[in-house]
Amino acid sequence: MDAATYTLTTDPPPLEEYLALRQLTGLTPKRAEQAGPALANSWAWRTVQTQSGQTVAMGRVVGDGGWYFLVADMATLPEHQKKGLGRAVLSALLDEISDRAPAGAYVTLMADLPGQRLYEQLGFERPTNGSISMHRRIG
Repeated sequence: MDAATYTLTTDPPPLEEYLALRQLTGLTPKRAEQAGPALANSWAWRTVQTQSGQTVAMGRVVGDGGWYFLVADMATLPEHQKKGLGRAVLSALLDEISDRAPAGAYVTLMADLPGQRLYEQLGFERPTNGSISMHRRIG
């Protein structure tokens, strides 16, 4: 990540930028009433902004602060990909978990195909015990 071009922050993105970034990067679209609590109640945030203040990459952690942490909303605008922004975001989030969480913390994420290589490079592994990921949508 080029520090002359981008700034890594601990702030969540503004609501409209969060919604747009999700849509423009292929994440499931959310409504404002879903996004507001996500922005306010996450355990940690990292965003990358251009010098003009536009949010171009993001990621967050949802967790209990003790042993369970979920990395969510990893996204980088297509025109800013392949510049190390996703790596910078995820590395900073993992550093914060390492600094603040007790030893033995468990960090999970849902990996899409484009992000899988990055996640593996940063130490994430596929379950070897036959576990699978499952989810359920409400409403």
